[in-house]
Amino acid sequence: MNSGGLMPEQASNFAQEMDLLYYVLIGLTVFFALLVFVPMLYFVVKYRAGSKADRTRPTYHNLKLELAWSLIPLAMGLVVFVWGAKLFVEMYTPLESENALQITVVGKQWMWHLQHPTGQRENNELHIPTGRPIQLTMISQDVIHSFFVPAFRIKRDVLPGRYVTMWFEATKTGRYHLYCAEYCGTDHAKMTGWVYVMKPEEYERWLVASKWGAVSDAARDTMAEAGERLYNDMQCNSCHDPAAQNAPSLAGLFGKERRLSDGRVVTAGEDYIRRSIYKPNSMKVIGYEPIMPTYEGLIDEQEVLQLIAYIRSVRDEADDLTGRETTPEGDS
Repeated sequence: MNSGGLMPEQASNFAQEMDLLYYVLIGLTVFFALLVFVPMLYFVVKYRAGSKADRTRPTYHNLKLELAWSLIPLAMGLVVFVWGAKLFVEMYTPLESENALQITVVGKQWMWHLQHPTGQRENNELHIPTGRPIQLTMISQDVIHSFFVPAFRIKRDVLPGRYVTMWFEATKTGRYHLYCAEYCGTDHAKMTGWVYVMKPEEYERWLVASKWGAVSDAARDTMAEAGERLYNDMQCNSCHDPAAQNAPSLAGLFGKERRLSDGRVVTAGEDYIRRSIYKPNSMKVIGYEPIMPTYEGLIDEQEVLQLIAYIRSVRDEADDLTGRETTPEGDS
Protein backbone atom coordinates (compact mmCIF):
# COMPACT_ATOMS: atom_id res chain seq x y z
CA MET A 1 0.00 0.00 0.00
CA ASN A 2 1.04 3.61 -0.43
CA SER A 3 1.77 5.90 2.48
CA GLY A 4 -1.82 7.08 2.70
CA GLY A 5 -3.18 3.55 2.86
CA LEU A 6 -6.06 4.40 0.54
CA MET A 7 -4.65 3.11 -2.76
CA PRO A 8 -2.26 0.34 -3.87
CA GLU A 9 1.28 1.29 -4.77
CA GLN A 10 1.83 3.13 -8.02
CA ALA A 11 3.99 0.76 -10.01
CA SER A 12 3.26 1.48 -13.69
CA ASN A 13 3.31 4.34 -16.15
CA PHE A 14 -0.48 4.62 -15.99
CA ALA A 15 -0.86 4.59 -12.20
CA GLN A 16 -0.13 8.23 -11.37
CA GLU A 17 -2.40 9.72 -14.03
CA MET A 18 -5.13 7.17 -13.31
CA ASP A 19 -5.07 8.08 -9.62
CA LEU A 20 -5.13 11.79 -10.41
CA LEU A 21 -8.21 11.31 -12.58
CA TYR A 22 -9.82 9.28 -9.80
CA TYR A 23 -9.15 12.01 -7.23
CA VAL A 24 -10.53 14.65 -9.58
CA LEU A 25 -13.74 12.60 -9.91
CA ILE A 26 -13.98 12.27 -6.13
CA GLY A 27 -13.37 16.00 -5.70
CA LEU A 28 -16.04 16.92 -8.26
CA THR A 29 -18.49 14.50 -6.65
CA VAL A 30 -17.94 15.98 -3.18
CA PHE A 31 -18.10 19.55 -4.52
CA PHE A 32 -21.42 19.10 -6.30
CA ALA A 33 -22.87 17.09 -3.43
CA LEU A 34 -22.10 19.97 -1.06
CA LEU A 35 -23.33 22.50 -3.63
CA VAL A 36 -26.72 20.77 -3.65
CA PHE A 37 -27.18 19.61 -0.07
CA VAL A 38 -25.80 22.62 1.86
CA PRO A 39 -28.20 25.14 0.24
CA MET A 40 -30.99 22.55 0.53
CA LEU A 41 -30.43 22.25 4.29
CA TYR A 42 -30.22 26.02 4.58
CA PHE A 43 -33.57 26.49 2.82
CA VAL A 44 -35.17 23.67 4.83
CA VAL A 45 -34.28 25.50 8.03
CA LYS A 46 -35.02 29.02 6.76
CA TYR A 47 -38.40 28.23 5.24
CA ARG A 48 -39.53 25.66 7.75
CA ALA A 49 -43.19 25.73 8.74
CA GLY A 50 -43.92 28.61 11.12
CA SER A 51 -40.74 30.59 10.34
CA LYS A 52 -40.97 34.35 9.66
CA ALA A 53 -38.98 34.22 6.39
CA ASP A 54 -40.19 36.53 3.62
CA ARG A 55 -42.10 34.43 1.09
CA THR A 56 -43.41 37.25 -1.10
CA ARG A 57 -42.52 37.69 -4.77
CA PRO A 58 -40.47 34.45 -5.23
CA THR A 59 -38.16 34.24 -8.28
CA TYR A 60 -39.20 31.63 -10.83
CA HIS A 61 -36.67 32.29 -13.60
CA ASN A 62 -33.01 33.39 -13.79
CA LEU A 63 -31.39 32.84 -17.18
CA LYS A 64 -27.83 33.51 -16.05
CA LEU A 65 -28.12 31.06 -13.14
CA GLU A 66 -29.69 28.38 -15.34
CA LEU A 67 -26.97 28.73 -17.96
CA ALA A 68 -24.30 28.59 -15.27
CA TRP A 69 -25.57 25.40 -13.64
CA SER A 70 -25.96 23.77 -17.07
CA LEU A 71 -22.81 24.84 -18.96
CA ILE A 72 -20.22 24.73 -16.17
CA PRO A 73 -20.97 21.09 -15.16
CA LEU A 74 -21.15 20.19 -18.86
CA ALA A 75 -17.67 21.61 -19.43
CA MET A 76 -16.32 19.77 -16.38
CA GLY A 77 -17.91 16.53 -17.52
CA LEU A 78 -16.43 16.86 -21.00
CA VAL A 79 -12.96 17.47 -19.58
CA VAL A 80 -13.21 14.30 -17.47
CA PHE A 81 -14.62 12.34 -20.43
CA VAL A 82 -11.81 13.38 -22.79
CA TRP A 83 -9.20 12.69 -20.12
CA GLY A 84 -10.59 9.23 -19.38
CA ALA A 85 -11.00 8.41 -23.08
CA LYS A 86 -7.39 9.37 -23.74
CA LEU A 87 -6.19 7.01 -21.02
CA PHE A 88 -8.45 4.22 -22.30
CA VAL A 89 -7.21 4.55 -25.89
CA GLU A 90 -3.56 4.71 -24.81
CA MET A 91 -3.86 1.60 -22.65
CA TYR A 92 -5.79 -0.59 -25.10
CA THR A 93 -4.21 0.42 -28.42
CA PRO A 94 -1.69 -2.24 -29.52
CA LEU A 95 1.92 -1.03 -29.54
CA GLU A 96 3.97 -0.88 -32.72
CA SER A 97 7.25 -0.62 -30.81
CA GLU A 98 9.83 -3.30 -31.59
CA ASN A 99 11.07 -2.91 -28.01
CA ALA A 100 7.76 -4.08 -26.52
CA LEU A 101 7.90 -7.41 -24.70
CA GLN A 102 5.09 -9.55 -26.13
CA ILE A 103 3.51 -11.78 -23.48
CA THR A 104 0.65 -14.15 -24.31
CA VAL A 105 -1.99 -14.84 -21.66
CA VAL A 106 -4.56 -17.64 -21.59
CA GLY A 107 -7.18 -17.50 -18.87
CA LYS A 108 -8.74 -20.78 -17.85
CA GLN A 109 -10.67 -22.15 -14.88
CA TRP A 110 -8.92 -21.36 -12.63
CA MET A 111 -5.49 -20.02 -13.44
CA TRP A 112 -3.54 -17.65 -15.65
CA HIS A 113 -1.16 -19.28 -18.12
CA LEU A 114 1.46 -16.87 -19.47
CA GLN A 115 4.25 -17.36 -21.98
CA HIS A 116 7.22 -15.21 -22.95
CA PRO A 117 8.33 -14.89 -26.58
CA THR A 118 11.52 -16.77 -25.68
CA GLY A 119 9.38 -19.70 -24.53
CA GLN A 120 9.32 -19.46 -20.72
CA ARG A 121 5.93 -20.48 -19.35
CA GLU A 122 4.41 -19.40 -16.07
CA ASN A 123 1.22 -20.25 -14.21
CA ASN A 124 -0.24 -17.50 -12.01
CA GLU A 125 3.11 -15.72 -12.08
CA LEU A 126 4.68 -13.19 -14.42
CA HIS A 127 8.27 -11.96 -14.37
CA ILE A 128 8.91 -8.69 -16.22
CA PRO A 129 11.59 -5.98 -16.33
CA THR A 130 11.21 -2.31 -15.45
CA GLY A 131 11.51 0.39 -18.10
CA ARG A 132 10.22 -1.71 -21.00
CA PRO A 133 6.71 -1.74 -22.50
CA ILE A 134 4.89 -5.00 -21.81
CA GLN A 135 2.14 -5.92 -24.28
CA LEU A 136 -0.31 -8.64 -23.31
CA THR A 137 -2.21 -10.60 -25.97
CA MET A 138 -4.96 -12.39 -24.07
CA ILE A 139 -7.72 -14.92 -24.65
CA SER A 140 -9.87 -17.21 -22.50
CA GLN A 141 -10.07 -20.95 -22.96
CA ASP A 142 -13.51 -21.26 -21.36
CA VAL A 143 -15.47 -18.38 -19.76
CA ILE A 144 -14.96 -14.64 -19.32
CA HIS A 145 -12.07 -13.78 -17.01
CA SER A 146 -10.62 -10.36 -16.16
CA PHE A 147 -6.89 -9.67 -15.87
CA PHE A 148 -6.39 -7.20 -13.01
CA VAL A 149 -3.20 -5.86 -11.39
CA PRO A 150 -4.21 -3.08 -8.95
CA ALA A 151 -0.68 -1.68 -8.54
CA PHE A 152 -0.48 -1.13 -12.31
CA ARG A 153 -4.06 0.21 -12.54
CA ILE A 154 -4.74 -2.19 -15.42
CA LYS A 155 -7.78 -4.40 -15.90
CA ARG A 156 -9.27 -5.98 -18.98
CA ASP A 157 -11.85 -8.65 -19.62
CA VAL A 158 -10.37 -11.75 -21.28
CA LEU A 159 -12.90 -13.29 -23.65
CA PRO A 160 -13.31 -16.76 -25.18
CA GLY A 161 -12.96 -16.80 -28.95
CA ARG A 162 -11.39 -13.36 -29.26
CA TYR A 163 -7.97 -11.81 -28.68
CA VAL A 164 -7.71 -8.63 -26.63
CA THR A 165 -4.59 -6.58 -25.98
CA MET A 166 -3.37 -4.27 -23.26
CA TRP A 167 0.00 -2.74 -22.46
CA PHE A 168 1.80 -1.06 -19.59
CA GLU A 169 5.30 -0.28 -18.38
CA ALA A 170 6.35 -1.29 -14.88
CA THR A 171 8.19 1.50 -13.06
CA LYS A 172 8.97 0.00 -9.67
CA THR A 173 10.53 -3.32 -8.71
CA GLY A 174 8.62 -5.56 -6.35
CA ARG A 175 5.93 -8.22 -6.12
CA TYR A 176 2.35 -7.24 -7.00
CA HIS A 177 -0.95 -9.06 -6.78
CA LEU A 178 -2.60 -10.45 -9.92
CA TYR A 179 -6.33 -11.18 -9.77
CA CYS A 180 -9.24 -12.35 -11.88
CA ALA A 181 -11.81 -9.59 -11.43
CA GLU A 182 -14.70 -11.39 -13.15
CA TYR A 183 -16.63 -14.16 -11.40
CA CYS A 184 -15.70 -17.25 -13.41
CA GLY A 185 -16.98 -20.21 -11.44
CA THR A 186 -16.55 -22.19 -8.26
CA ASP A 187 -12.86 -21.44 -7.62
CA HIS A 188 -12.86 -17.87 -8.90
CA ALA A 189 -11.43 -16.61 -5.60
CA LYS A 190 -8.41 -18.88 -6.06
CA MET A 191 -7.53 -17.44 -9.48
CA THR A 192 -4.83 -15.18 -8.14
CA GLY A 193 -1.10 -14.80 -8.64
CA TRP A 194 1.87 -12.47 -8.55
CA VAL A 195 3.69 -10.18 -10.95
CA TYR A 196 7.41 -9.92 -10.21
CA VAL A 197 8.97 -6.70 -11.48
CA MET A 198 12.75 -6.94 -11.79
CA LYS A 199 15.61 -4.77 -12.90
CA PRO A 200 16.46 -5.45 -16.58
CA GLU A 201 19.70 -7.28 -15.77
CA GLU A 202 17.93 -9.45 -13.16
CA TYR A 203 15.21 -10.25 -15.68
CA GLU A 204 17.82 -11.38 -18.22
CA ARG A 205 19.36 -13.68 -15.61
CA TRP A 206 15.91 -15.07 -14.81
CA LEU A 207 15.30 -15.77 -18.50
CA VAL A 208 18.52 -17.75 -18.78
CA ALA A 209 17.96 -19.66 -15.54
CA SER A 210 14.37 -20.58 -16.37
CA LYS A 211 15.29 -21.58 -19.93
CA TRP A 212 17.96 -24.05 -18.92
CA GLY A 213 15.98 -25.21 -15.93
CA ALA A 214 13.33 -26.57 -18.29
CA VAL A 215 12.67 -30.28 -18.13
CA SER A 216 12.93 -30.98 -21.88
CA ASP A 217 14.32 -29.60 -25.12
CA ALA A 218 10.79 -28.82 -26.30
CA ALA A 219 10.21 -26.71 -23.18
CA ARG A 220 13.25 -24.62 -24.13
CA ASP A 221 11.76 -23.66 -27.51
CA THR A 222 10.80 -20.07 -28.15
CA MET A 223 7.15 -19.50 -28.99
CA ALA A 224 8.00 -19.34 -32.69
CA GLU A 225 10.05 -22.54 -32.47
CA ALA A 226 7.24 -24.32 -30.60
CA GLY A 227 4.85 -23.12 -33.29
CA GLU A 228 7.10 -24.41 -36.06
CA ARG A 229 7.39 -27.77 -34.31
CA LEU A 230 3.59 -27.98 -34.05
CA TYR A 231 3.21 -26.82 -37.65
CA ASN A 232 5.37 -29.72 -38.84
CA ASP A 233 3.88 -32.28 -36.43
CA MET A 234 0.34 -31.46 -37.64
CA GLN A 235 1.64 -31.70 -41.25
CA CYS A 236 0.40 -28.23 -42.13
CA ASN A 237 3.31 -27.99 -44.57
CA SER A 238 1.77 -30.73 -46.72
CA CYS A 239 -0.73 -28.17 -48.04
CA HIS A 240 0.93 -24.83 -47.35
CA ASP A 241 4.16 -25.85 -49.04
CA PRO A 242 4.37 -23.74 -52.25
CA ALA A 243 5.08 -26.90 -54.25
CA ALA A 244 1.80 -28.50 -53.14
CA GLN A 245 -0.37 -25.80 -54.73
CA ASN A 246 -3.22 -26.70 -52.33
CA ALA A 247 -3.11 -23.57 -50.18
CA PRO A 248 -1.28 -20.24 -50.11
CA SER A 249 2.18 -19.98 -48.65
CA LEU A 250 2.17 -18.68 -45.08
CA ALA A 251 5.38 -16.69 -45.67
CA GLY A 252 4.61 -13.01 -45.41
CA LEU A 253 1.02 -13.69 -44.37
CA PHE A 254 0.83 -11.85 -41.06
CA GLY A 255 -0.49 -8.31 -41.26
CA LYS A 256 -1.44 -8.43 -44.94
CA GLU A 257 -4.88 -8.08 -46.49
CA ARG A 258 -6.59 -11.20 -47.81
CA ARG A 259 -9.60 -11.43 -50.09
CA LEU A 260 -12.10 -14.11 -49.14
CA SER A 261 -14.45 -16.02 -51.41
CA ASP A 262 -17.47 -14.12 -50.01
CA GLY A 263 -15.98 -10.80 -51.13
CA ARG A 264 -14.63 -9.64 -47.77
CA VAL A 265 -11.13 -8.22 -47.48
CA VAL A 266 -9.64 -8.89 -44.05
CA THR A 267 -6.30 -8.30 -42.37
CA ALA A 268 -4.40 -11.43 -41.42
CA GLY A 269 -3.93 -10.72 -37.72
CA GLU A 270 -4.21 -12.91 -34.64
CA ASP A 271 -7.99 -13.26 -34.78
CA TYR A 272 -7.93 -14.08 -38.50
CA ILE A 273 -5.36 -16.85 -38.05
CA ARG A 274 -7.16 -18.31 -35.04
CA ARG A 275 -10.48 -18.37 -36.88
CA SER A 276 -8.82 -19.92 -39.93
CA ILE A 277 -7.52 -22.75 -37.73
CA TYR A 278 -10.72 -23.39 -35.81
CA LYS A 279 -13.38 -22.41 -38.38
CA PRO A 280 -11.68 -22.55 -41.79
CA ASN A 281 -14.90 -22.56 -43.81
CA SER A 282 -15.67 -19.05 -42.50
CA MET A 283 -12.35 -17.84 -43.94
CA LYS A 284 -12.32 -19.43 -47.41
CA VAL A 285 -9.80 -17.67 -49.60
CA ILE A 286 -10.58 -16.79 -53.17
CA GLY A 287 -8.83 -19.07 -55.64
CA TYR A 288 -8.47 -22.06 -53.28
CA GLU A 289 -10.73 -24.99 -52.49
CA PRO A 290 -12.11 -25.20 -48.90
CA ILE A 291 -10.16 -28.34 -48.06
CA MET A 292 -8.65 -27.33 -44.73
CA PRO A 293 -10.11 -29.33 -41.81
CA THR A 294 -10.95 -27.74 -38.49
CA TYR A 295 -8.49 -28.15 -35.63
CA GLU A 296 -10.99 -27.15 -32.95
CA GLY A 297 -10.60 -29.58 -30.07
CA LEU A 298 -7.27 -30.84 -31.43
CA ILE A 299 -5.05 -27.96 -30.35
CA ASP A 300 -5.60 -25.62 -27.43
CA GLU A 301 -5.43 -21.83 -27.21
CA GLN A 302 -1.78 -21.79 -26.16
CA GLU A 303 -0.81 -23.88 -29.17
CA VAL A 304 -2.74 -21.53 -31.46
CA LEU A 305 -0.74 -18.64 -30.03
CA GLN A 306 2.46 -20.56 -30.76
CA LEU A 307 1.37 -21.11 -34.36
CA ILE A 308 0.65 -17.40 -34.65
CA ALA A 309 4.13 -16.61 -33.29
CA TYR A 310 5.62 -18.92 -35.93
CA ILE A 311 3.63 -17.31 -38.75
CA ARG A 312 4.72 -13.87 -37.53
CA SER A 313 8.33 -15.02 -37.57
CA VAL A 314 8.26 -15.79 -41.30
CA ARG A 315 6.59 -12.50 -42.21
CA ASP A 316 9.64 -11.15 -44.02
CA GLU A 317 10.02 -14.02 -46.47
CA ALA A 318 8.90 -13.68 -50.09
CA ASP A 319 5.15 -13.98 -50.41
CA ASP A 320 5.03 -14.69 -54.13
CA LEU A 321 6.46 -18.21 -54.04
CA THR A 322 3.32 -19.68 -55.57
CA GLY A 323 2.99 -16.98 -58.20
CA ARG A 324 -0.72 -16.74 -57.35
CA GLU A 325 -1.03 -14.00 -54.73
CA THR A 326 -0.97 -10.88 -56.88
CA THR A 327 -4.11 -9.44 -55.29
CA PRO A 328 -5.11 -9.33 -51.61
CA GLU A 329 -5.88 -12.95 -50.89
CA GLY A 330 -5.28 -15.12 -47.90
CA ASP A 331 -4.87 -18.32 -46.09
CA SER A 332 -7.35 -20.84 -44.87
